[in-house]
Amino acid sequence: MDETSEFTTTDNITPQDVAEVIAELELYRERLVQETTETAKRAKLMRVNVMAQLGPELAKIDSALQELRNQQAALSVNN
Repeated sequence: MDETSEFTTTDNITPQDVAEVIAELELYRERLVQETTETAKRAKLMRVNVMAQLGPELAKIDSALQELRNQQAALSVNN
């Protein structure tokens, strides 16, 4: 089975599986903001400008997190 089919098959996904992905994505989001902010400080860039650049990426992550939370809720109701 290749990676694509592994991720598109939802037959065996449990709420715990989704919770793990949510936790990893939340950690990634936090690390992205923290590391980018630290790098911006060293480069003496304004945090406002840096966050504006990060905005679209953070919006994608937040959207994915919301979809995962919805999926987790649906799986919890069905189980």
